[in-house]
Amino acid sequence: MDVKGITFQPQLPALLEAIADSHFVAIDLELSGIQSRYSNKPAGFIDGGKQTLQQRYEETKEAAEKYQVLQIGITCVKEDRDRGVYIARPYNFFLNPILEERLDIERIFSYQSGAVEFLLSHRFRMEAPFLEGVPYLSREEEALARQLALARLDKARVADIRIQSEDHESLAFVQRVREEVNEWKSRTTSYPDFLNIAPARHALSAFTERGLNNYEKRLVHQLIRAEYPDLVTISRPGFIQIVPFDQQREDAVKATKMRVFEEKVMRQIGLRWLVEAMVGGELGAIDPRIFARSPTGQPIFVDLEVITRQFHDLQHRLRQTRTVLVGHNLFMDLINFYKCFFGQLPDRVEDFQSIMNQLFPMIIDTKYLATHNSSNATHARSSLEELDEELNQLPVPVIETHFEHPKYITAQPAHEAGFDSFLTAKVLIRLSAKLEATGHYVDEYVAMPPCEDDAYHTAPEEGGVLLGTAIPPSGPKSGSKKKIRGPKSQKNSGSDTESQGVSVMDIDENVSPSARKSQNLSKMRKSKLGGSTKGSKQSIFSHAGRFDLLGDLSSEEDPALVNMTAVSEAAQTDTQQHELRQVSPPAPTFTMMPPFDSDFWRVYGNKLRVNGTAEGICVLG
Repeated sequence: MDVKGITFQPQLPALLEAIADSHFVAIDLELSGIQSRYSNKPAGFIDGGKQTLQQRYEETKEAAEKYQVLQIGITCVKEDRDRGVYIARPYNFFLNPILEERLDIERIFSYQSGAVEFLLSHRFRMEAPFLEGVPYLSREEEALARQLALARLDKARVADIRIQSEDHESLAFVQRVREEVNEWKSRTTSYPDFLNIAPARHALSAFTERGLNNYEKRLVHQLIRAEYPDLVTISRPGFIQIVPFDQQREDAVKATKMRVFEEKVMRQIGLRWLVEAMVGGELGAIDPRIFARSPTGQPIFVDLEVITRQFHDLQHRLRQTRTVLVGHNLFMDLINFYKCFFGQLPDRVEDFQSIMNQLFPMIIDTKYLATHNSSNATHARSSLEELDEELNQLPVPVIETHFEHPKYITAQPAHEAGFDSFLTAKVLIRLSAKLEATGHYVDEYVAMPPCEDDAYHTAPEEGGVLLGTAIPPSGPKSGSKKKIRGPKSQKNSGSDTESQGVSVMDIDENVSPSARKSQNLSKMRKSKLGGSTKGSKQSIFSHAGRFDLLGDLSSEEDPALVNMTAVSEAAQTDTQQHELRQVSPPAPTFTMMPPFDSDFWRVYGNKLRVNGTAEGICVLG
């Protein structure tokens, strides 16, 4: 769905609701430039000419401070475990770099010729950010705008103009204003109760000047402020009006100016409201009255009290959980994302890692998922398009596109941010399910040192590798990390029998889930990690359906046999018949991605692939 600047505010409530309902949010950025491969490389390379992570960070940071985010894609994915599907809502936004002029802040950015050529080759409309883009204001820019607004209201903080002794014209102008003010103050009647200061010759019939210029206006303001504390000045087009000081009126004027300022800031914050919703930020400045508009911006009738209450409930839901943020090759995008919506980047990569982990306790890079088990991550096939094409062969997990977002069902606009964020979401769902089914992460997790403050738990495989049917962990310890959005809990069937399940495309045919069993997990995380019986091999797309499950029941448990028995043995007691009627087919089971509170994400989560560096990865937190 394309969201334009003119329709953003009316659609903001639905966008916030989509984020609140999301299991995770995938993002992608299109930029006006990136770090240049032709720039002078810093000294200190190690490991055969590779950069350190700090050097790559500094290089990317420098580019983020120079170039502009032109387009951002956001795909909100909702998990429906009752139906066993993921519902995607992809959004595409152009980002308007133009700022409200009266905010008194500037935004300077550049275009890189290579980046422009690349974007144009993919039919990117370079004028669209300016004509259709959604405004935005970073936290740092908002703070600066507020500081300047308060300074404008505090007239005592306005710097004085020093008039040089040889500037006879300015000195004469100030003296004329002083004489007019003294004459007006010495009047014998209360009328007129104001004095207009205009150019000296304004009363002449041949006068053609437009009025006082800005320099002359400042001189009038300065004179009254310094010599006449019982008077105040009001700027008018072409002249200055002087009136007696009235505290009540001054307070009302300041309140009006601040209200107008807040309305401008709210509109200018624009897309950052979505980012604040993701990180549990403050949304109280949003006026609930914008909910009283249709998606096209037309006013509609609503119960404002009900709407306000619903909005407060929405804010509470967003504050309770943090969004799981997902991207592909996320290191560069994450740096630009922070610079765009938060502000100045720290100098040290370690500080950046810590800040991002505080904002998003769980960040997932699908490029890291795709290359983690590869012996050579640099040369592994891990482009977004290749991964999506390969994983589309898998029938599960099931992914649906919401009916209000049909654009990418038929269209595939390569390197459109909304489409790429949609591909990233699809890759995460299917690739994580595929990796968990093989159990590759188990040995690595066992080798990890225990964490006393750990909020993640081993995902048990009761129900086999049929992903999403496992018994959920009992929950994190009290006082654990900030809660992230995870799946709804499921009830345990109570069965300890060998599982029926789905097996997805193998990564390594020589490794079976049963070979990945761990005997050394801590007592707090004991769980079964067994798979299919040794020696048996299922089809890569085979799965146990409802009828297969029924076929494995004993004669006492088979619902069909039970029903036949209930009919033929009518002489049984009412209690016996009631017990027989309680037997029903087992609930359907679905293949789902690993829950975010499972140990799977201790191995794959919060790690960004950074090829070309000695470290190879950037660990967040």
